[in-house]
Amino acid sequence: MKNGKEGTVREIMIASPVTLKPDDSLKLASDLISLGRIRHIPVVENGKLLGIISQRDLLGRAADRILNLKENRKSALLKTVMIKEIMQRRVITVELETSIQEAAHLMAEGKIGCLPVLNDGNLVGLVTTTDMLRYIERLGMNSVNGVET
Repeated sequence: MKNGKEGTVREIMIASPVTLKPDDSLKLASDLISLGRIRHIPVVENGKLLGIISQRDLLGRAADRILNLKENRKSALLKTVMIKEIMQRRVITVELETSIQEAAHLMAEGKIGCLPVLNDGNLVGLVTTTDMLRYIERLGMNSVNGVET
């Protein structure tokens, strides 16, 4: 909290998150999620949010085991699927000045792990569960140390 005011998502969001285009392949999404250690990727076109793809949307390890796919076959299969075919199109979003409390409420009620942040309809950031936890941790540390933010 700054000057007694409730914090906004602008303060905790990831600015300029990694994004995908609707015609990118599922293989690219899989690589980004694996290599970038990220769980949610907004799908945008000309700055406008079209959807979101999450780690859960991808073929997981369980599917690999069940289907018994070798890495090269899995890679070939993932290259044939476009992001637009599996992305979540109904996405809950927030604006830059949405309170952190409201964002946390939306995430909890919707049982979702992230909220794309929009400004004038354009994607400008992403707030994740991890961002929320870091914010709460800072609040706790500040109150323990007697520091007000």
